[in-house]
Amino acid sequence: MIWMSWRQFRAQALAGALVLGALAAYLVITGLDIRDAHAGYLAQCRATGDCAAALARLVGDYRTRLLLLAGVLGLVPVLIGMFWGAPLIARELEAGTHRLAWNQSVTRRRWLAVRLGTVVLAAMLVAACASALLSWAAAPVDAIAGDRFGTVNFGARALSPIGQAAFATVLGAAVGLLLRRTLPAMALSGLLVLVALFVMPNAIRPHLMPSHHETRPLTAEAIDRAHGLGTLGSAPVLQGIEVEGAWVTSVSELLTADGRPLDPKIFDDCLMRAPKTGATGTFGDSSPCLAAHDLHLDIAYQPNDRFWAFQWLETALWLALTALVFAMALWRIRRTAR
Repeated sequence: MIWMSWRQFRAQALAGALVLGALAAYLVITGLDIRDAHAGYLAQCRATGDCAAALARLVGDYRTRLLLLAGVLGLVPVLIGMFWGAPLIARELEAGTHRLAWNQSVTRRRWLAVRLGTVVLAAMLVAACASALLSWAAAPVDAIAGDRFGTVNFGARALSPIGQAAFATVLGAAVGLLLRRTLPAMALSGLLVLVALFVMPNAIRPHLMPSHHETRPLTAEAIDRAHGLGTLGSAPVLQGIEVEGAWVTSVSELLTADGRPLDPKIFDDCLMRAPKTGATGTFGDSSPCLAAHDLHLDIAYQPNDRFWAFQWLETALWLALTALVFAMALWRIRRTAR
């Protein structure tokens, strides 16, 4: 049974191996290039004594490329769900070849478990290899940038891609079992995996562990360190608030000393009609105008040293979802008409 499953899957496995080989070659070249550049910048900065600026240039040189690679690898579970998971059962049901297996001594559940288990293991292996290669290639930049919790970066490194690949494969197979048509199953599987990959970092990941909290007084200098001034709905907010060595998960709107939201009219006046003070900060006269109202922010964040704890928790959650969908598929296949 295992040998038969492998023979039926070998074409997809070969395609996956070829893609992985090409990706591995590119990541190895990129990783060696980053390490050469890192050594070069260190040699320069030791002569000038300004290593912080030199290493910041290293991050700037490679940030976009690594972000694009992480984005590409982040789509691997979508492709696995579409091209490995969805056709696995749907193709058999659509062509009617499942009847041969179901008329043998092998039970439906065992047939599904072996077919699906073979592909799940292959998908997890591919995801593990791709994740390990990207994590190695990006390690010098990650150590300097400190943004491993970034939405795209976190999901493409370490352990999480392994859980994503397992979930995508089983979800695709379950959708194929329900729809019994290959192309609709592929389309729906890709969409559902994409939704899951969006929901996990935005709605679930920030709450896997209790957040740390900070109340930050908004002096003119603190306001000028933000990336932007704007509104969310009608609520005045500062954009791009950072906590050193941490992943900021939520930032309140601008709050007055008694904890109430700042009046949008006051915010608009400071933004558009601030008294002239000669301030030369990022936001000019707007910063001292806002600071005069004794404002503060409530910030929730996760320290960067929780990275591995979050990786283990998120991977465990992906695998739990995988087990749940697999159990539903086992229940469903007993009720699937021949």
